Amino acid sequence: MTDYLNVHIRSKAGESEADFKSRLSELWTHLLRNHESEFEKVYAEASKFGRAGDRLVRQYLFEAEIQEFLESQLKEKQFEYEAIDPDDIYTKYEASPPDWFQIEH
Repeated sequence: MTDYLNVHIRSKAGESEADFKSRLSELWTHLLRNHESEFEKVYAEASKFGRAGDRLVRQYLFEAEIQEFLESQLKEKQFEYEAIDPDDIYTKYEASPPDWFQIEH
């Protein structure tokens, strides 16, 4: 069975939901076009934005083996994210509707 980790990506302070969505779309489009094999290891996206103080948060589950790669891409694209705990393992069954949707590859 595949192990998944959870990343909480945060918006910039004062960033609107529309602008945050746009930046996330650009990130995932870049990964799909330039790093398809890694993109295919991003399993699910939370169906709703969360909040951390005054910032929006979007969660993603991804295969543990791409943690370093994903973190490097998030940093390169200037995204803030909460530290990823490599010991906080999820299964694909924990990412079920309506709270999550699977990313089509």
